[in-house]
Amino acid sequence: MTSLLRRVKTTLSIRAHRRVRGLLEGEYTSVFHGRSMEFDDLRPYIAGDEVRDIDWKATARLGVPMTKRFIASRKHTILVIADTGRNMAALAEHGDTKRDLAVLAAGTIGYLAIRHGDRVALVAGDAEHTVFVRPESTEPHLERMLQRIDRNTTTDAAASDLTKQLEYAAKAFRRRMIVFVIADDRELSEPEQRLVRRLCVQHELLWLRIGDADIMRPEWSGSDMHDVHDAAPIPAFLRESPALRAEFAAAVRASAARSADVFDSFAVSSRRVSSLSDVVPGLFRLLEVHRHARR
Repeated sequence: MTSLLRRVKTTLSIRAHRRVRGLLEGEYTSVFHGRSMEFDDLRPYIAGDEVRDIDWKATARLGVPMTKRFIASRKHTILVIADTGRNMAALAEHGDTKRDLAVLAAGTIGYLAIRHGDRVALVAGDAEHTVFVRPESTEPHLERMLQRIDRNTTTDAAASDLTKQLEYAAKAFRRRMIVFVIADDRELSEPEQRLVRRLCVQHELLWLRIGDADIMRPEWSGSDMHDVHDAAPIPAFLRESPALRAEFAAAVRASAARSADVFDSFAVSSRRVSSLSDVVPGLFRLLEVHRHARR
């Protein structure tokens, strides 16, 4: 069996040059390491406390500055939510499979987490089932997670159902975690938006969006193509129409912009990637944006 984690490490070492890898690790540390995420109680302000830790409502109520105190915690839990329905077995925008992009993204975040002593868990599934892999902080555990994503993301899998995976996470986990969602770049349904809003209250949420294939690329004009959702063939004459190509490109841009606006309205850091070479730089930008947003 091919080691997916070894492939992730190779990508980090070769495809992403050392400066990008160093920045990625630095952003991970600055976002997730150091401050505990569990609120404990309040105490009077002491000179030298962080201004951002002042509880202004309690200060106004009591008439003296009050500071939030947090439970000391060295480890965080990173929950990866991955859509493994057959929609994610399709091609991404530049010809790589969405499954490969999802594995690389989950592997990169998971590898950084365990290098810093954090634990990684997985929620994955489709319309027929949801799987939860309990949190651990070892490389064999991460390899099993990646194999689960890779093995279950096929054209023979049930249809994608991200709503089901988000519902599971919203109901199953009370303790605050860092939730990293990997899914299609599409507009969220109303139920999904409600679940995202709920998850934002419970957890710290980041979202990686994987762009759809451009089925009208000239180099694919002689290839047979079909829709993974229902296996219906996509006629060549539709893919070769200049007018339809322009309309398709405009629709993709508009949909991506609307999705980004929705995530912005929830204050959720999100990033769109379209190829394997996009994943590591895209994760760096996602973590960088998230770090600045939190501060």
